[in-house]
Amino acid sequence: MTERHGAVRKLAEAASRWFALLVVLGVAVGLLAPDQSATLVEHVPLLLGVIMFGMGLTLRGADFALVARRPLAVLFGLVAQFLIMPLTAWGIGQLFGLSGALLVGMVLVGSAPGGTASNVVVYLAKGDVALSVTLTSVSTLLAPLLTPLLVLLLAGSDLPVGFGDLFVSIAQVVLLPVMAGLIIRALADRYVRLVLPYLPLVSVLGVALVVTAVVGANAGTIAESGVLLMLAVVAHNSVGLALGYGAARLAGLDESARRAVSVEVGMQNSGLASSLATTHFTAAAALPGALFSVWHNLSGALLATFWARRPTSSAATAPDEHTGA
Repeated sequence: MTERHGAVRKLAEAASRWFALLVVLGVAVGLLAPDQSATLVEHVPLLLGVIMFGMGLTLRGADFALVARRPLAVLFGLVAQFLIMPLTAWGIGQLFGLSGALLVGMVLVGSAPGGTASNVVVYLAKGDVALSVTLTSVSTLLAPLLTPLLVLLLAGSDLPVGFGDLFVSIAQVVLLPVMAGLIIRALADRYVRLVLPYLPLVSVLGVALVVTAVVGANAGTIAESGVLLMLAVVAHNSVGLALGYGAARLAGLDESARRAVSVEVGMQNSGLASSLATTHFTAAAALPGALFSVWHNLSGALLATFWARRPTSSAATAPDEHTGA
């Protein structure tokens, strides 16, 4: 039994290490077998709910203590998260001539909270991991309110749903699973710790399946506008990373905090965007989220490698047990 657990743990570690490659593989499967992959679309909300539950299991009350200790840094990071990316998404969508479902999809990605992979990227980049974890956690809890509000403000004329529908969806697939995981961690920490090393495997496979499903359902759209949309996604992520760092520098945050804010702003919960799109809009609206999931993990890995060679004066701390998806 011990050998089996050791093998699964090694598999989970490998999945985290090769996450970007597995997501790219998901894209390939979606393109090569679009009909079979598209059948997974109806399961996207469930997959995201499982991923969010896993994230909740990694959280503890201490992860939110930074809000009280460094309220200005946390507040600034949250404002940057929910201001820079939504406006950038809308602006780049207009610049690239995107409209309808594709523009809605871009705005959905921009209005989503930070992605869970950001914590690992910040750690590897020698950034402020405590700030990163706090921003991811708090932005996720704020998402049911802020994400639908931002989407309606920026893409309201193209939306067939209202604030209430989006709020309920995000609460179901994000807030409730995260809170359930957080509560279970608080009540049974000793037992939860035993499964924490295996959670990255669940997260990575979940995200890869979401990407496979969305790409399979949009194989035709990718053939028609895939290059243009990919350029828009790359621009969105790149501008977010740059503006996040620049804004943090203007705010007077130290280098490790600048790196954390940069990554938190630039890396989004694209799985949430894809889930909302498949639930309330067309399959094409989920495509920006799928492509963003591919790209932001690649760019995050590259940025972490670049920054890792340039240590800051304040040492980064390990990302503890947080999932790497």
